[in-house]
Amino acid sequence: MTRLRSGAALALIAALAMTGCTEPAPEAARPEGTGGGAALAAAESLTVKGRAPRTGYDRDKFGTPWADTDSNSCGTRDDILKRDLVRVEFGDDRCEVASGTLDPDPYTGKDVRFVRGRSQVDIDHVVALSDAWQKGARQWDASKRIALANDPLNLLAVDASTNRSKGDGDTATWLPPNKAYRCTYVAAQVAVKKKYGLWVTAAEKAAMRSVLSRCPDQELPSGGNPTKAPARFGAD
Repeated sequence: MTRLRSGAALALIAALAMTGCTEPAPEAARPEGTGGGAALAAAESLTVKGRAPRTGYDRDKFGTPWADTDSNSCGTRDDILKRDLVRVEFGDDRCEVASGTLDPDPYTGKDVRFVRGRSQVDIDHVVALSDAWQKGARQWDASKRIALANDPLNLLAVDASTNRSKGDGDTATWLPPNKAYRCTYVAAQVAVKKKYGLWVTAAEKAAMRSVLSRCPDQELPSGGNPTKAPARFGAD
């Protein structure tokens, strides 16, 4: 009797295996940092390579600074000042921004006054041009480099001294002191690198993953030319 029952049990197991009704295998552990919002997913999709030499880099390779690329008769610098400052006052025309206030500055969280000629405000390339040069832009034609240098997606009015401490740092080497802005800042770097096909180093991707995993709903900023600045503050 026992032998008959054992045979029946084996037959039942075989039948279940054939129909796919076996006990499911344990789910594989999810790699750290996977899952989450569009920004994290986009960061995971970026190509990883080593940093190329800075040899040959020159700001002039990215065109005349603050060119009027959207044909509105105003230079890019004034377009971004007009977009990012509040209480803006103009000079003799509606292009030249004479004064205004960063309220607040995204990198420090403090208010910063802009007065033309003695400004404490810089226009930052969120992805620094020399960093872009070392991660793909060296091989581009001039028109693509000019587009990157003047794309509002990659430009942000910020506190000048803080911006200069950043230099050409990427996410692995520099983050804004204002922790409340870090998710938004890194999402903007990811968006620019994805849009232009720039690669990242392994350390850079790990740093992006580390920041964005703390804000799983972080979306990518997007838009054409001109576009709105990334939101100044987000979850961190």
